[in-house]
Amino acid sequence: EQKERLGTGHAVICAEKFLDDNDILILYGDVPFISYHTLNTLIERHLKDNNSSTILSVRLEDPTGYGRIIKNEDKSVKIVEEKDADTSEKQIKEVYTGIAVYKGEQLKEALHYITPQNAQGEYYLTDVFEYLEKVGVVELENETEVIGINDRIQLAQAEKKIRNEILKKHMLNGVTIQDPDSTYISADVSIGPDTIIYPHTFIYGKTTIGKDCEIGPLTRIKDCIIEDNVKIIRSECELSRIQKNVSIGPFSRLREGTELQENVKIGNFVETKKAKISCNSKAQHLTYLGDTYVGRNVNIGAGTITCNYDGKKKNKTFIDDGAFIGSNTSLVAPVNIGKNSLVGAGSVITKDVPDNALALARAHQ
Repeated sequence: EQKERLGTGHAVICAEKFLDDNDILILYGDVPFISYHTLNTLIERHLKDNNSSTILSVRLEDPTGYGRIIKNEDKSVKIVEEKDADTSEKQIKEVYTGIAVYKGEQLKEALHYITPQNAQGEYYLTDVFEYLEKVGVVELENETEVIGINDRIQLAQAEKKIRNEILKKHMLNGVTIQDPDSTYISADVSIGPDTIIYPHTFIYGKTTIGKDCEIGPLTRIKDCIIEDNVKIIRSECELSRIQKNVSIGPFSRLREGTELQENVKIGNFVETKKAKISCNSKAQHLTYLGDTYVGRNVNIGAGTITCNYDGKKKNKTFIDDGAFIGSNTSLVAPVNIGKNSLVGAGSVITKDVPDNALALARAHQ
């Protein structure tokens, strides 16, 4: 832990007890684009040339703000920080990226020689190169890899670059993304070919989406497993599993533990939580299904709610195959609705309904 920010050299001094006779790679935490290939190339050159240190450089048209790499005739290398550079040194375009490999013991010894005698009054890690036996340089071709982030503006710019790379990957794999500028997909998401992603869609976490799906617009998905030919419009889905040929939305909300089997339809203003809905069943309007099992070929009428919370604990509702739940029904859990039964509209059901039965719970008009 670096309790005081006294420069990059001081930061490494704070970790001095970890330095030994092994080689050590030191990176900056605000440089997110650096690639495995580049780091591997740097390490390989370091080991091959048996250097005390091997640094990563890059040539910039505008090197302002970066430490300049000074290569002397005796092949020694010196790095001069921007604030300490003279006029001629500032003309040098090859700059130090801050990334380097070191022989641990030599670095540890060199750290004892550096001082804060500079414009910043800090311990520069770059000063150690004057005290190392042999310093090599690997020049990087793609300057994008070493873009640093110093404020929220640069953070947003970096995020946009990464997002565009993710979107390109999906589009090259056969996914149609209608408006990349308004589409956000995180790195771990997998999407099958011929799926269409409409504008203003956000897909996060370890989500997998099959082929021939239509997602969006105005949709947010997180940590879901979605199979082929699923349509989700203007909806939110989280920690849910959705099988083939399911239709969701608009304005649906699938919460954690939802499982929708094949050919299920979930419509506008329907919310589910820890609900398993079996093949060919549908809840098309204004419904809440919490802690609920719904069998096959069930119709859930508009305005139906499962009353799963009694003030102390959550209770389960079981609706068997072929049941028909009339509009505006309240199912007070725990309760079981039998096979092929029919619950009249406007009912409050507090007791189990047998198979093939008609259940009504209304006062006389």
